[in-house]
Amino acid sequence: MKTETERKESESESDWSELTRECLVNILSRLSVHDRWHGAKLVCKSWFSAFKEPSLHSVFDLDPQFDSLPESTRWWTLEFESKIDSMLRSVVEWAQSSLTQIRIRHCSDRSSLSSLKGSNFLAISNTHFFSLRQSRVATIGCSNLEVLSIRSCPRVTDDSISRIAVSCPKLRELDISYCYEITHESLVLIGKNCPNLKVLKRNLMNWLDPSQHQGIVPDEYLNACPQDGDSEATAIADSMPGLEWLEIRFSKLSAKGLNSICQGCPNLEFLDVSGCANLLSRDILSASSSLLHLKEIKKPNFYIPRSVFHTERYGHWRLYDERFQTDIFRI
Repeated sequence: MKTETERKESESESDWSELTRECLVNILSRLSVHDRWHGAKLVCKSWFSAFKEPSLHSVFDLDPQFDSLPESTRWWTLEFESKIDSMLRSVVEWAQSSLTQIRIRHCSDRSSLSSLKGSNFLAISNTHFFSLRQSRVATIGCSNLEVLSIRSCPRVTDDSISRIAVSCPKLRELDISYCYEITHESLVLIGKNCPNLKVLKRNLMNWLDPSQHQGIVPDEYLNACPQDGDSEATAIADSMPGLEWLEIRFSKLSAKGLNSICQGCPNLEFLDVSGCANLLSRDILSASSSLLHLKEIKKPNFYIPRSVFHTERYGHWRLYDERFQTDIFRI
């Protein structure tokens, strides 16, 4: 026979589990992503069932969790990537066609490739591929995706992005910052297949002073900073004429690359070229003068003698001239 305490606990559990699905979904919709994943979905079977409601997964945003913590070496491990991959795969499956935003970090495009059988598959997210025979929602899982942010993903490659370009025609915002295995080829495909793209963030880590990343980000990754700044600039200019917001911090593009962007993307309202050490203030002024809609531009705010990069190209008078232009990167 149950004691009074056991009876009350049983009634309490029963009350929670017997809430209608509509009520449970309403409750869960008011919780943060962290609270849903680490608390609510573990209450009981009925709560877990409600947790999988598609409307609860139309937006998958882990940025607040990452931003609330100091960067950790653990985030750059395969084990951590695997956990993020697993979460994303579940979200894509549960959301069905309602998924509109993905904001995550430290995922990969390799974790599930080895489990595929046969060649009949379709990409539906930045990191995961589902067999059409295994998942019916694969054909529609990402068709309504509008925002994709996959910062700091060292094992996301052109293979994933090329499939996203085909599968997500409604994409309007893309953040592939600190993803060094993604090249200008992906930018071309995104531009050609996603005509609604308005925001592109393609920032690199501070390669001029990597001390802020050392000890956290693997050294081999810090040293793998993309060198083809002008190739990426050309890809952006030729395939993304509708861009309104562009971030390319610490890109290695030259004045020629910046000019291409400004000519090819006339609707730019915001441009961030902070840390672009190959640009002079006059380069920025000249290129951006054609941007009639430009509202804000962020320029490099440090001074590095050009001799650090191109000593052999300058005569004594040029080195002397630039050495005393302490605001060379400011306008």
